[in-house]
Amino acid sequence: MALDGILLHKIIPEIRNSLPARMQKIWQISSTEILFQTHGSQGKQLLLISCHSVYNRMLFTNRSYPTPNEPGNFIMVLRKYLEGGFIESIEQAELDRWCCMSIRKRNDLGDIERFSLYIELMGKYANVILVNGENKIIDALKRIPPFENSRRTIHPGALFQPTESQNKKDPFKETVVDTSMSMTKQFSGFSPFLSREVEFRMANGQTFASIMQEIESSKSLYIANSNNEAVFHCIELTHLGECRCYPLFEGFDILYYHKEEKDRIRQISGDIYRFVNRQLKHQKTKLPRLQEEYDNALECDKYRIYGELLYAYNITDTKGETQITLEDFEGQQVRIPLDPKLDGKGNARKHYTRYGKLKKGQAYLQEQIQICENEISYFEGLLSQLDMADFDTASEIRTELIRLGYIAEKKNPRRKKKEIPLHIKEVEVDGIKISFGRNNLQNDALTWHIAKKNDTWLHAKDYHGSHVVIHDPRPSEHVMRIAANIAAYYSAGRHSTSVPIMYCPIKNLKKIPGAKPGMVQLGSYRMIYIDPDEDQLSFLGISL
Repeated sequence: MALDGILLHKIIPEIRNSLPARMQKIWQISSTEILFQTHGSQGKQLLLISCHSVYNRMLFTNRSYPTPNEPGNFIMVLRKYLEGGFIESIEQAELDRWCCMSIRKRNDLGDIERFSLYIELMGKYANVILVNGENKIIDALKRIPPFENSRRTIHPGALFQPTESQNKKDPFKETVVDTSMSMTKQFSGFSPFLSREVEFRMANGQTFASIMQEIESSKSLYIANSNNEAVFHCIELTHLGECRCYPLFEGFDILYYHKEEKDRIRQISGDIYRFVNRQLKHQKTKLPRLQEEYDNALECDKYRIYGELLYAYNITDTKGETQITLEDFEGQQVRIPLDPKLDGKGNARKHYTRYGKLKKGQAYLQEQIQICENEISYFEGLLSQLDMADFDTASEIRTELIRLGYIAEKKNPRRKKKEIPLHIKEVEVDGIKISFGRNNLQNDALTWHIAKKNDTWLHAKDYHGSHVVIHDPRPSEHVMRIAANIAAYYSAGRHSTSVPIMYCPIKNLKKIPGAKPGMVQLGSYRMIYIDPDEDQLSFLGISL
């Protein structure tokens, strides 16, 4: 669900309260998101602008966002023209879904320059456009050349043309409703969703003026569920029944932070996804070939028999022949392929040589098949971890791949290498601490370096997933079931039911020599079955 003009009308004053504000730093945290660090009357704040086709929005956020090491071209332009400048004002175009920031900055000569940053939050057309004092475009997040849109070109050097006004009534000033027309056609800023809510309220006796007064005074965001999709607005959603209420900006963060997080991780750590997928495809292509070669090697005895028959019948003159039929020792006719360039003894030696190679190759091929299967299992596990990873977890997966030699490390001689601590999650239940890892390095560190030998260890059986440790030798059933829920949810079986969870003391585990991180060998263990429950984990404060 996209933002509408009425909601933007509620956001603008909240941002205006912090102005004037100095632009200290600018980052592009994904292909559609820009983050500004500002310092104004409310202190330091992070202003997020998202031009996602569905999740577009603008707000002050308290969440932490990963920033890429190499900024894109548009961010370099914004830094050149805007960093160190002051946001003087922000104005919305009537009740449309775009606004303009006015920014002033002193150039290298000390002269004041003025810029406009247009923020258009119009679904798939959402954009951020930097315009100079002469109303010419310096650059834009999404460029639109003339051959794509001749009426409105968004390209460096082009004259900026604002989005045309829709010439609709202002619902905060005009309260007369024409019941023969939809509200989206009558009033500026109305989305179809808000129209349904207003029409429902009016059908139940509330006046249009009182509804708009409620919208004007609201500083909250109400979130409800409709057809398994989150919907929201700044007034209570009475036509959907039960809804939750949050402060305006906090509500947007709750709605969209984790939805966009996966896209953000894929864009910033996209090379990891591509590498893991490429390796997985390579190993899956390689495995059938190895198995076919192994099946052929199992038939090596026929070449030994060919050689024995050629020697037994003392076959000598076979040059120019491609095959010969002889009777074997059981009276069966055997057709033996021949090399026309060799005589009988030469063909016999050739068959014996092939037999020897295939016989020795069986052990080698078995080893290669096992290695290939292990690689497939390993990379499938990494994909599963990446699907559930936050940015820190994805970065640790990159570190793991570097340590194992899969990826070359980019070395910077000016920067000293420092060991970054692993981000192992913890939660406390009934006074007992439960820890769990979300990648192989975290699992390895938790199981072998943090947990004590009498702590309880859990893992989903036959699934790639998290190592979970209850820091207690005899946890209660309640604690055990919560830990089992964590192990089930953070595994490849998270969408299954009745997931089998193995558990045992840490002392029952053995480290496999030469195995990859996170691999363990179990001694005796017990089982518990659990249905993954996302609501229970959210209640415990575990970010999903």
